[in-house]
Amino acid sequence: MYNDVKLEKGLYNLSEKSFTSALEELDPSSAYCGTPMEKLDAFERQLKRFNIRIAGSDCDRVEKFFSSTETAVLFPEFVTRCIRKGFDETVLSSICAAKTVSGSSQYLGCVIDDSAEYSTSAEATTLPTATVKESTTATVLSKYGRLINASYEAVRQQRLDVFGVMLRSIGVKLAVSVVKKAVSVLAADADSVTATALTYNALAELYGSFDYFNMNTIIASPSSASKIVAMDQLSDTSADANGKMILPFGSELVKTSAVSNNTIIGIDRNFALEFITSSNLVMETDKLIDRQLDQITVSITCGFRKITADAVKVLKITA
Repeated sequence: MYNDVKLEKGLYNLSEKSFTSALEELDPSSAYCGTPMEKLDAFERQLKRFNIRIAGSDCDRVEKFFSSTETAVLFPEFVTRCIRKGFDETVLSSICAAKTVSGSSQYLGCVIDDSAEYSTSAEATTLPTATVKESTTATVLSKYGRLINASYEAVRQQRLDVFGVMLRSIGVKLAVSVVKKAVSVLAADADSVTATALTYNALAELYGSFDYFNMNTIIASPSSASKIVAMDQLSDTSADANGKMILPFGSELVKTSAVSNNTIIGIDRNFALEFITSSNLVMETDKLIDRQLDQITVSITCGFRKITADAVKVLKITA
């Protein structure tokens, strides 16, 4: 049971296992089906075990994690989860069709040659061919990271919910730097339409340039996004229950500074982009456990590859 799990630093260093995965092996969530704790994962059960409250009016302070050697082991996972939550809340979730974990810093994916026309074929004739083969060009993964400099004395009295928000903001900004690479990959060599101004008709032309796929996502700069939502044709449009702006032709409007003001990218997010990473977020866990919070780094090594070229179109504003 969760009360009997021995927490130690080594749980962070098991090959190809996250801290939570290691905890789950020691304390499987399946054992709690039908109990009040069935909705908690192994890490959350440890927070309950030691009565560490990370949210709410009676939220604890950072120093609560360091009340014993065992509770200190939980602190790096708390930090990682907060940063990861911020990272995952960004536009990456709206533009990536698939995520691949690579064992190296270079990734050779598959490419498909499917240019033959889809049409009827006479009996006893050879069908048009779609060929899948390994790419001849490797996707090189890059490292993105941030140095966090905060002494233990500076944060020990900070409420965990407030400190968690600070960490989430780091995750958001880290993801924005990653999104810039994603946008450059999508825009590279994409079919395009041009217009002298950003108008509703220009957006409709971009929508109409899609053939086999649907333009279910539009990626625009903050300036362009504000012009789009101000168009007369969108006066009755509002955000959905999740805060996403859905345009009349069914496209989610994604706003990011990674796109230039004279470019609008339309994609079918179910087919356009592959997110490749060689690791999840990497933290210096030993330092966190030992309260050496100064000079802590968080990083991720990742890259992007366009999966289906026809699932990406670009509107270029020439004025």
